[in-house]
Amino acid sequence: MKFQVQSARQLKSLQRLMAGAIMRPLTSSNGMKPRWKDGRPTRHVVESFIKPNDRLSSFERLELYNRQYWFRLLDAFYEDFPGLRAVVGDRKFVKLAEAYLERHPSSSFTMRNLGSRIGEFLRKEPRWAAPHGQLAMDVARFEWAQVVAFDSEARPVLKPVALAGRDPAKLKLELQPHIGLLALEYPVDDFLIALKKHAALRSEASNAMEAKRTASHSKKLKLPRPQKTFVAVHRVEYALFYKRLEPEAYHILSALRNGRTVGAACASALRSSHPNATDWGSRIQEWFKNWMSLGWFCKQRMKDEG
Repeated sequence: MKFQVQSARQLKSLQRLMAGAIMRPLTSSNGMKPRWKDGRPTRHVVESFIKPNDRLSSFERLELYNRQYWFRLLDAFYEDFPGLRAVVGDRKFVKLAEAYLERHPSSSFTMRNLGSRIGEFLRKEPRWAAPHGQLAMDVARFEWAQVVAFDSEARPVLKPVALAGRDPAKLKLELQPHIGLLALEYPVDDFLIALKKHAALRSEASNAMEAKRTASHSKKLKLPRPQKTFVAVHRVEYALFYKRLEPEAYHILSALRNGRTVGAACASALRSSHPNATDWGSRIQEWFKNWMSLGWFCKQRMKDEG
């Protein structure tokens, strides 16, 4: 029975049917699944709304779109998470990507949001990255933070003069939306910098006029050892940067992002620090001076509490 379109409602049903068919995961041999969700042969379902032509059957015509859709998603995922790929290896990365995309299919008009739930996915299903589950999750979170930092909104920057006379106990500051604050179990910022250098060396070696690559270029990049690391991923003009943070600085910025006042954020961060001879007043003043110079605080929506 052919699918008949005689109303807007029927057209919407056809569109959903078509989208559902195209977005179904491929088989292990990268073909369209032979069985529909209810067990019917897929070719019978497809023949109800896709005509064959003189070269391809209805099934083969739709399979082209099914493949193109999935190959494009996998390509985007491949480009967005080179560090995650380096941690788990190419073969395992493909299986991880397919599992993730099947669990969290694309629901946005833009490919930019494709990996937005990768950290959550790896936390709930670490088997896809075993035996490097925590490292993979840290790298994935870091790489997603880079995506956010690259193209998220940049609001008007708060100038230092705007803070004159403000009471820290009442003052709230808002961070730029593009800044990512990460508490990590591994130093993945250094790892990803090393990965880029390693990839550049491999590229140079492959293009060199030599018959044999050097051993140093062919070695696999060594994975990092655990080390508690706090990092801010941010943007200056159109370039991405990573900035290591001291634990107390990270906690201050996180508290500010969560709506705490400057005074409360600083007090909370210092309560969890180890007692020492540090001049915290000078240290915090230096941090805020640096953050202001980087434009990390927004001019909009700055407000006093109460």
